[in-house]
Amino acid sequence: MTARVGVVTFPGSLDDRDALRAVRLAGGEAVSLFHASPSLDGVDAVVLPGGFSYGDYLRAGAIARFAPIMETIVDAANGGMPVLGICNGFQVLTEVHLLPGSMIKNEHLHFICRDQTLRVENADTAWTTEFRAGEEITIPLKNQDGQYVADEHTLDELEAEGRVVFRYVGFNPNGSRRDIAGITNARGNVVGLMPHPEHAVEPGFGPDSAAAGRTGTDGLAFFTSAIKGLLATA
Repeated sequence: MTARVGVVTFPGSLDDRDALRAVRLAGGEAVSLFHASPSLDGVDAVVLPGGFSYGDYLRAGAIARFAPIMETIVDAANGGMPVLGICNGFQVLTEVHLLPGSMIKNEHLHFICRDQTLRVENADTAWTTEFRAGEEITIPLKNQDGQYVADEHTLDELEAEGRVVFRYVGFNPNGSRRDIAGITNARGNVVGLMPHPEHAVEPGFGPDSAAAGRTGTDGLAFFTSAIKGLLATA
């Protein structure tokens, strides 16, 4: 059996092909999904990729939430399907209220692109079982609406329930509250983060590592985590 992971393409998506490649490199069957169709084509998990869906008009992710496929994804996620939102995908997940809080302009009001160190806070979600809690990983980051905000009650709730999945280490690149880089829902099947794991899956194309330049592949574990979990429960 092969786990089938769908990647949604919205108008303005620009990392969908990278996410599809990451799924294949992790051993899964990559399935392209189209925003205008409500069908998930029988996939076992879904990735909402980075980019600028619908040009980020009104607000990042605000229009994508109304795409026909999103109603199906919300129902599937509420039923336990693993869903990963990367950058713009994270923004969409907050807009459809699968994840709490919101994403606003970076504190410094500039687009930022850098290799970013993250600390894994929760290694028990559908997308993080191949990590260790406390492990530090390096993942590319590129955004202009990457500041995660929420009211203090929500932030306290996320902390108390262990739902902060990733935290920025050494440098907070966008002013996100409590250095939060990624969160999960209560069930642990929906994860959103601003950095881009799909850009750190193949030697020669990822971030610099201790071994050599461009050899970092820390992002691959996101996809192997979901695929191994799906196969284990098949």
